[in-house]
Amino acid sequence: MPTTYERERTLEREIAPRVEHDLPGVDVLAVELVTPSRFCVYIDRAEGVDHELCARVTGLLGDYLREYTVDVSSPGSERPLRKPEHFARYVGRKVSLRTAEPIGGRAKFKGTIAAAGPEFLALDVADGERQTIPYDAIVRGNLIDEG
Repeated sequence: MPTTYERERTLEREIAPRVEHDLPGVDVLAVELVTPSRFCVYIDRAEGVDHELCARVTGLLGDYLREYTVDVSSPGSERPLRKPEHFARYVGRKVSLRTAEPIGGRAKFKGTIAAAGPEFLALDVADGERQTIPYDAIVRGNLIDEG
């Protein structure tokens, strides 16, 4: 049986191309399972996310409504980060990460994005330590609201 994170990745691989193709300019940031029968699609676009856009995305995902409750949301201040380009956009900002398996003895990280390469993220964590984390290992990544 697939893990929650494997199911999320499968849903994201199915949903993101459909939404991004049918609604140019819309970026699917993440798909997160809220419960086994409910998921949330986090979207963004340059001119912002409004209720009408969320309704349009929900309409595109109608075939999932037989098995899931579908929520569509703007990213909010603690926006989800999953793709290398998401992390690259926020170099210098603080993030919270969770990995599927421990890296360096732990699976939860908080720190500042020092660099975001094509395959790995460099994160400055406590006491000047720098941790390299492969994107494939990240199951949750979010900006920390410093506001």
